[in-house]
Amino acid sequence: MYKIKTLFRRIKGMSFERMFRIIGQIHEESKLPKVFIFLDMVWCALYYGVGYLDYQVFGFAYVRGKKRHTFMTMNANTLLIRTINNKAFDDLFTDKIKFNKQFHDYIGREFLDLREAKFEQFAAFVERNPIFFAKAVDEFGGQGIDRINRQQYPDLRVLYDLLRQNHQYDVEECIVQHEKMNLLSPSSVNTMRVVTVVKDGVPNLMYTLLRMGDGTKEVDNICSGGMYCPVDSTGRICKPAFCDKTGQLYETHTYTGTQLVGFEVPFYAEAIDMVKEAALLVPEIGYVGWDVAITAKGPVLVEGNTIPSYDMCQNYYHLDDRKVGYAPKFEEVLGTSHR
Repeated sequence: MYKIKTLFRRIKGMSFERMFRIIGQIHEESKLPKVFIFLDMVWCALYYGVGYLDYQVFGFAYVRGKKRHTFMTMNANTLLIRTINNKAFDDLFTDKIKFNKQFHDYIGREFLDLREAKFEQFAAFVERNPIFFAKAVDEFGGQGIDRINRQQYPDLRVLYDLLRQNHQYDVEECIVQHEKMNLLSPSSVNTMRVVTVVKDGVPNLMYTLLRMGDGTKEVDNICSGGMYCPVDSTGRICKPAFCDKTGQLYETHTYTGTQLVGFEVPFYAEAIDMVKEAALLVPEIGYVGWDVAITAKGPVLVEGNTIPSYDMCQNYYHLDDRKVGYAPKFEEVLGTSHR
């Protein structure tokens, strides 16, 4: 019954225009008949619970038979989240202010809660940080975030009231990323998504991706036109970047021209150590996608996500030669099946 309800929710929310555009892209690349691709998409939605977006990302036009069962689906990911993460503790991650307070030692920047701070405290913060970020505490995907320049607001009282009115209660000192990370996209802080699963008190690294902005926006979120690529155990980009918006792979950044494959992330080992420490602070939440920025002084946490993505790490073009999904890796760590 749950799968049927999920299927109907997907049908209701799907964009047929985008679906047929994706079918066209797959047809151009694979030379498979569009009718075959469409029917196979329908079959995968019914049998595997894989929608048309995941069908493209997973490369199901090329993956057949038992290998398809190795891919973590949205339904399986949801089940894993419900099993491992105690929803009563979600707010320590979904509320950006609570997250900053809980993981203060790893934040590496000044922040203020405008739900509590008086105007005088805000004015003092702005004096120290004339350019800062204002964030809605419970938005995601780069929504509700603005870069504020104090010079554009002569009357600080007006700005204080405006931010509170917009529910942008979280004001933060700007993260100044490592100069090497600027080579990817200087307009945004380019973050690593590091996913951990805690089992029997041991934090396990599941995968690491690097996200980068398109060079014109101040966020690196995939839904805002950014790109992502996998990072290997040495901290190097090992595959070309993929952009959801275009459905294309990129050897070099479209804006900066930086060669991506082989790019080495500074302080990678330190970032992994930091995330593993942080993963043990709230044991009730055992499955987290951490967003990590790299500064000149080392890694800092940007936020933690209690609904980690399951699709980006299983991008067909980022998988090794076996072309299998990540379900077996999760099963190996957890000792149970989540397919």
